[in-house]
Amino acid sequence: MPKPKIVVLSGAGISAESGVPTFRDADGLWEGHDIMEVATPQGWEANPELVLDFYNQRRKNASQVVPNQGHIILAELESDFEVAIVTQNVDNLHERAGSTNVLHLHGELFKSRSTLDESLVYTMEGWELNLGDCCEKGSQLRPHIVWFGEMVPMMEKAMEETMTADIFIVVGTSLVVYPAAGLIDYVSADIPKFVIDPKMPEMANRDNLFLIEEIGSKGLAQVKESLLRDHL
Repeated sequence: MPKPKIVVLSGAGISAESGVPTFRDADGLWEGHDIMEVATPQGWEANPELVLDFYNQRRKNASQVVPNQGHIILAELESDFEVAIVTQNVDNLHERAGSTNVLHLHGELFKSRSTLDESLVYTMEGWELNLGDCCEKGSQLRPHIVWFGEMVPMMEKAMEETMTADIFIVVGTSLVVYPAAGLIDYVSADIPKFVIDPKMPEMANRDNLFLIEEIGSKGLAQVKESLLRDHL
């Protein structure tokens, strides 16, 4: 008998518990930088050195933090369930906690890719990517990140995963960043949906929706207990 399938949509909140700064402050700045300067194709064109340095600092920070209990619980669920994680996060904390099926919607911080041929993607060693670092075709490497204004190439695969869920969990995201926030609309009405967030998002009336007003690690501990009790 196949294991029940959990699909998880995770966002910045789960990584924030590990010390990864959330995407941007209320003033719209990201670590003191205008988003347009460091997270758009136009910003890259105008000042690639600034963009590379910005992501080097994000990478350096992310390499110094460790997965928290929320990440670990999701990895542990693989013992009893099939688990697919669709994450808006670009860090590798889910993988480092032991999760084996992680789909990164917004790219991966510890990978670089060619500016000439986007199919050339490389796993980085260390945290620095500099001007002059080139792909095998001689073109400058850029962060393997989906910037504002760019297509989200993994979105279709995320929709396919979501439609096959027996259980759907949302953790660490307020369901306002599209297109990822729309994934909940692809979940079958008759399956349980757990939404974990300390600031509960406005949710339309949905069948089988369970709202848990907690930080990710505490909420996931509650959900794990419920799943092991009710769905095995």
